[in-house]
Amino acid sequence: MKKYLYIALLILIFGFLVYFWQGIYLPKDSGAKGERIFIIQKGEGSKEISINLEKQGLIKSGLIFRIYVLTRGVAEKLQAGEYLISPSMALPKIVEKFVSGDVIKEKITIVEGWSAKDIASYLEERGLFKAGDFLKIVASSNDFSGDFNFLEDLPKNLSLEGYLFPDTYYFRKEEGGDGKEGIKNFVKLMLTNFDKKLTPALRTEIERQKKSIFEIVTTSSLIEKEVRTFDDKKIVSGILRKRLKTGIPLQIDATIVFITGKKTTEISIEETKIDSPYNTYKYKGLPLGPIANPGIESIIAALYPESSEYWYYLSAPDGKTIFSRTLEEHNIAKFKYLKPR
Repeated sequence: MKKYLYIALLILIFGFLVYFWQGIYLPKDSGAKGERIFIIQKGEGSKEISINLEKQGLIKSGLIFRIYVLTRGVAEKLQAGEYLISPSMALPKIVEKFVSGDVIKEKITIVEGWSAKDIASYLEERGLFKAGDFLKIVASSNDFSGDFNFLEDLPKNLSLEGYLFPDTYYFRKEEGGDGKEGIKNFVKLMLTNFDKKLTPALRTEIERQKKSIFEIVTTSSLIEKEVRTFDDKKIVSGILRKRLKTGIPLQIDATIVFITGKKTTEISIEETKIDSPYNTYKYKGLPLGPIANPGIESIIAALYPESSEYWYYLSAPDGKTIFSRTLEEHNIAKFKYLKPR
């Protein structure tokens, strides 16, 4: 009799181990397609999490989940947030997500040539931050200059315009909201990216040319707003270098648009007379600071200008850049490609 009880006990133990193993390593539904949003609220422990997972049909057993996280010593490491979970995931993968905090992230694409105002409006539209709060944070470099040495030559009275590197970012919702820390975290992402893109080789070349990072960023912001292709950017960079060297006003329309905030690229004669340190029609040299946030091609073009016989250029309605050697050629090109202003 004892022998049969012993065998029965062994079978029971074996059955439990098999059940436990399956609950851990075999997903609830291996054929399930797509993922679901699963939320761990702040303050929830492994018990509440296990119950919710089982209720939503994401795991086979809440009890097995609890035993697993306890034996692994991670029961207190499950992080709050929104997660993408599928019934086709085995328990270890689900737990790994919770422990690492692999929460849903917003895909944020900052377009080359956007100004800080453009970025602020976009982030508000996405529901991440209020535009006004974002602009207040980027209005001063003081909160970030200690972390990024490329900001050392940025005048203290200027904003971070030009350094908010355009790229695609993945940002945790929990880091968003209206709080200042959330905004600072996102700004740091962009500044960190700028720091990586401005390689040691580029910084060495800037020093070799006896220029400042601020000067190159300002120049590249003008190039970014003026022309599209890399080849055209290099030629325009050469034209700007020649004009700066000879003391000819840059006369860049994009600086007027930056001042007025208009959405059109068309400017009037009256607008070219606006008294502003950003007005490159009224004042010689570079504007007070960057007028947009340039991409890496524009930065490289600003640093490596291409020599040419041209002194003038304009952008046709189709985006093509028309270069001219003389003012007469330029005026003919304006009459041909642009509406009279």
